[in-house]
Amino acid sequence: MASTTAQLRHPDGRVELRDASSLHGSRFFNDELAPVPVERRTWTTYNYFALWNGMAFNLPSYLLASGLIAIGMNWVQAFMTIAIGNVIVLLPMLLNSHAGTKYGIPFPVFARAFFGVRGANLAALLRGLVACGWFGIQTWVGGQAVFVILGKLFGDGWTGAAEFYDQPWTLWLCFAAFWALQMAIIWRGMEAIKRLESWAAPLVTVGFVILLIWILVKAGGFGPIFSQESQLGWGPEFWAVFAPSLTGMIAFWATLSLNMPDFTRFGQGQRKQAWGQVLGLPTTMSFIAIMSIMITSGGMVVYGEAIWDPVELASRFDSPIVVIAALLGIVLATITTNLAANTVSPSYDFSNAFPRRISFRTGGLITGVIGIVIQPWRLISDPNIYIYAWLGFYGGVLATTAGVLAAGYWVQARRTLSLTDLFADGGGRYWFTGGWNWRALAATVIGAFFAVGGAYSAPGEGPFPADGLIPVLQPLYDYSWVVGLVVAFLAFLALSLPGGGAPNSPKSHNPIPEEETGERSGEGRPGPAAVDR
Repeated sequence: MASTTAQLRHPDGRVELRDASSLHGSRFFNDELAPVPVERRTWTTYNYFALWNGMAFNLPSYLLASGLIAIGMNWVQAFMTIAIGNVIVLLPMLLNSHAGTKYGIPFPVFARAFFGVRGANLAALLRGLVACGWFGIQTWVGGQAVFVILGKLFGDGWTGAAEFYDQPWTLWLCFAAFWALQMAIIWRGMEAIKRLESWAAPLVTVGFVILLIWILVKAGGFGPIFSQESQLGWGPEFWAVFAPSLTGMIAFWATLSLNMPDFTRFGQGQRKQAWGQVLGLPTTMSFIAIMSIMITSGGMVVYGEAIWDPVELASRFDSPIVVIAALLGIVLATITTNLAANTVSPSYDFSNAFPRRISFRTGGLITGVIGIVIQPWRLISDPNIYIYAWLGFYGGVLATTAGVLAAGYWVQARRTLSLTDLFADGGGRYWFTGGWNWRALAATVIGAFFAVGGAYSAPGEGPFPADGLIPVLQPLYDYSWVVGLVVAFLAFLALSLPGGGAPNSPKSHNPIPEEETGERSGEGRPGPAAVDR
């Protein structure tokens, strides 16, 4: 009789359990965290392209480029910074995506293989809390867009309403309504999000295109926009800003570089998810960047100042029809991004921490509540805080987790995992010591120490001291993401060397029971080039 715990390896390299019912008794299991059966892995290249299209076209993406213009770069410098950053972050994203497609598991379950079944909660909650911050930011700017739209319809009585905590009470109402709408969608589950991303992907550019056309008309064409000179030049002043700005651009998607398994677990194959991401991320981010650059630069020509917030810029337009059409597109873009990038992942993360008590839907609700508590309106109050403090700091911290996972999966485990042991309640190969792998934790702490220990802010422009938290590490903070990734990667491998920290679980070196599924009748055994491993 065939073993019910055996893993079935399909010709395309994807793996599933012969019988997943053996996992149901584990307290570390629930239906949302379970490996996805191969027949339910239906996402194609287009689904991943559409996912990135929906996620990239949003206000925070726009604010990346407009923020660089606001701090003094010209269009060439801003576009170059963003394009390079997105090519760099694509590499760890694809590395961590592989396990999701191969084994059908989400990020927090993947992290159990190297942080331990319990220790993965640390990695998951670090990622989840950052996503909550992003959820709050997206919800705030989406609520602002709704506020401006209604202001054009209802007049000054709406926009000039009595203030509550330094904002019109009508703005807080829009923020709350926008929050509730997203919670209703996430409550319907992953399939609802997939459908929303698929049909919305071709439409989310509309708002930004309208903004661009309108500003080009007002500015007198492309000439005045592209002729603006950099306030930083190309000398030392620019390069001093370039390094931390590039780190901020990379850090913008550092969260997704960790949790893409949450989405690639539904992929039809490695090639399809990889091509969908390669075609989706750099192209859509470059497109939104150049649009943001032209709109912000055009605003400088028309209004004499860099208005980095597109909602504020749109509110200055004379035509109510143009304002409403532009902001409706932006609202749609914000919803698609927030649900895919900032709600799905922490929902899994919180569910992983308490699988029996927190479902995917409940995790989404928790995300929404924390997103309010974190006070997102403060995080985007200034481009220096947004890019150098928020993005730079959390990017360096999350990069350490990405470094541990890449080292563990690609070097130590050589892309081979045991699905049953990922849910084992004690004694499995990923239990380590009490469910924690101290090597991964130590590598994370070491990487974070070097990455963000020198966090600094220009005087009066951020929360950190001007000479850095630890002055001797200040120069490293400009490269926090790279430092965190590389240091944690090397530290984990060093600590895991035989005699210096090899896994101590009694089952860690046992062979993983695995069977190959038979090929269809009439087909030969696929050659290496036909197999996605």
